[in-house]
Order: sequence, then structure tokens, then C-alpha cells
Amino acid sequence: MRKALAALAAVLLLVGGAILAYALVREHQSRDVRGSSTVEFVETDIPEPEPEVRAQDIPWPMFGYDERRLHVSPYNHKPPYVGLWHFRARTLLEFPPAIAHGRLYFANSAGTLFAVSARTGKRAWRYRARRCVAASPGVRGGTVYMTFLNRPPCNRKGKGLTGELFALATGNGKVRWRKEIGPSESSPLLWRGLLYVGDWRGIVYCYVARTGELKWTFRTKGQIKGALALASNRLFVGSYDHRVYALHAVTGKLIWRAQAQQRLGPRGRFYSTPAVAYGRVYIGGTDGKVYSFGAATGKLRWSHATGGFVYGSPAVYGKRIYVGSYNGRFYAFDAATGDIKWQFKANGPISGSATVIDGIVYFATLKGKTYGLDARTGKSVWEWPDGKYSPVVADAERIYLVGHARLYALRERGSVESASRERPKRAKKPPRKKS
Repeated sequence: MRKALAALAAVLLLVGGAILAYALVREHQSRDVRGSSTVEFVETDIPEPEPEVRAQDIPWPMFGYDERRLHVSPYNHKPPYVGLWHFRARTLLEFPPAIAHGRLYFANSAGTLFAVSARTGKRAWRYRARRCVAASPGVRGGTVYMTFLNRPPCNRKGKGLTGELFALATGNGKVRWRKEIGPSESSPLLWRGLLYVGDWRGIVYCYVARTGELKWTFRTKGQIKGALALASNRLFVGSYDHRVYALHAVTGKLIWRAQAQQRLGPRGRFYSTPAVAYGRVYIGGTDGKVYSFGAATGKLRWSHATGGFVYGSPAVYGKRIYVGSYNGRFYAFDAATGDIKWQFKANGPISGSATVIDGIVYFATLKGKTYGLDARTGKSVWEWPDGKYSPVVADAERIYLVGHARLYALRERGSVESASRERPKRAKKPPRKKS
């Protein structure tokens, strides 16, 4: 009996030692990695957007503004603001509008795509897809492109679910072409006549934007939840298979793939949309980390834990990375090293992406508040009592704030347009039209 007990004790000791060693290894593998300003970091690598993106009749063409998804406005506006009008979308607005031809294009969670006058807030048309939505449209020329998820209920799981990709005329909402794909919450990316989206089947699609002709596909091993980013002919995509991929934008050929750090527990997945600048790819993970990978090599350049899920797409401005965490804190990281420059404690979890306008970084919380912070210091300079996910976009005249189920047009206090409109007004809607 004594020998048996001794043998059991030895086995337990060995097992315990193995578990401890495994935990220590995983803890080491999951450590924060500090970056360098001299290794694969190019300070001048923020070129001007494509000429067709800068077109004045399309002031905000897609999610994040440009194909790099930098989330920085080229238009200057500063708080305080006053409301000009608001539009009731009736159900949740999770993603911000695209702006083109004097209209805002956006969809609510019930699957209705709206076209609304940027000046008055009056609805021009709507298209009822009757599918769940978690994306922003993209606009190029006279066409608005939109991805849709499966039909309600929106939390449905299982095989056989389908989504759709639509191309509609910006003027009247008439369908130009449509494609059945997997359920998709990937905001369309438009670049040089091509259209890129991903879906829950883990597939990246490249279409000819004008005709809907499929050029190529690439399959990952997990669901693609976010949008794609593009720089230097390379397409970057995060997947729920714990990896980030770099593909050739024209051919779809794999260039490199990287992955989230190992840790004690499930490895991080990538819901966040990548942002590309300074020769780096920046992306948030469900392991609570913000990652920086080399855009040319895919090598991990830095990582930093936040303490909560990082679902939002990083905003890139002034050699800093701005992103919120589900732990209720908003962070400014040094773009080269990953060092925290400042952090701000908000009133609730942060799930959506931030936007930088004229040195002010805006973000919203799931508790229903939108903040504007000085991007340099992190000091709060403005608040709005509505919001939930991605907060604001802009054109040359005004900013547009996404509330829980309302879209607001705001103008700087004291401006000519706002002088006679000190309180937001609900936009009158025209008679209903069949979709």
C-alpha cells in the first residue's frame, strides 16, 4: 500500500509539474511584445488616398474612409456642435454611413438600406433586403455596394445559412446585380474597379465592381467577420482561424499569414478590421490584444494586452494607434513600439471603431454615449448622449453621428448653417415607396 501511495504521489507530482511547466510556457508565449521604430517601421508610409476616393462628390466612400481603413477624416470640424436634424432608423444602427452625391447610405439591423439627404435628412429611397446587417456600404461612381447576413433571427447558427452582396443604383436604389455568398458582415472594399468582401464561410471574394464578375476567391479556415484593408497591392484580412492573411490584391495569391499569440486558454481570433500604415498592419483580437505585424513580412512587431475583447478597427493618426477595449478603456498606442501614450476610462464597454477628425478622436460605448477626446492628450473635450458602436463620419459641411437607432447631422456651433437650428429636428419622410 505504501509503495502504491508513493507511486501515485510521484505521478501526481509529475503531472502537476507538467501542468505548471505548460502554464509557464503559455504565459511566456502570451507576453506583451515591445516594438521598435527602426525595424519594419516606415514613418512616411501614409500616402494620399486613390484619386477616385478623393472625389468631392463621394466625400466618404467606405468604412474607415479609405482602402487602408485609417479612420481619419480629411475634413476639419471641431466641437462644440449643434444638431441640424436626425433620422429615425427604428432599429439598431451598428455601422456608419457612406457619403456620396449629397446623400448618406446606411442600413439598420432589420435589413433596410436607406438613402438620406445629407442636407435635410429626408429619405430619398430605401431597399428592404429583410436580412440581418452588420456592415457599412461602399460607394463608387453611381453604385452603392452592400453585404447582408442571413435572414432573421440574427443569432441563428448552423450550416446552410446564406448571405448576399448587392450592387444598387445610388439614384433610386434599383438593383444592378446581386450575388449569393455566405452570411457577411464585411464592409465592401473598393479599389481600382475591384470589389472585395469576406464571409462566414471563410472565403475572400474579388469581383469586378461594375459587372459582378467573380475574379478569384481565397479560403481561410475560419469565419471572416470584419472588413478587408489594402495597401501596396496587398490585401489584408483577419479570420476566426486565429490568423491574419496578406494576399496579392490582383491575383489572390497568398503572400504570408501570421497568427495570434499562444496563451493559456483559447487563442485570439480576429473580428477587427485591419488598418495599414507605416509599413505595419494593426488589428485587435478577441484575446484582448492589439497586434502590429509587418506589412511586408507578417512578422509580429508588437502586441499589447488591454484586458478586454478588441473588436474595433484601429484608427491611425499622428504615429499613434487609437482603439477601444471591452474593458471600457480607450487607448492611444505608439505606432512603432506599442507603448501606451495615454488611456481613458469610459462609462462602458467599447465595441466599435474610432474616428479621428481634426485632432479629435471620437468613439462610442455600449452604454449609449459618444466621446470626443484630444488625440494628443486623451483629455475629454466633448460628449453626446447617444451612440453605441462606430460613431462619426464627415463631409466638408458637417459631421454625422450614429446613435443607437438614430442618425444625427451636427454642425459647429456658430456656423451659418447652425445659427437657426439650435435643436435637432426629425426629418420628414416622403410617402412610402415599394422596394
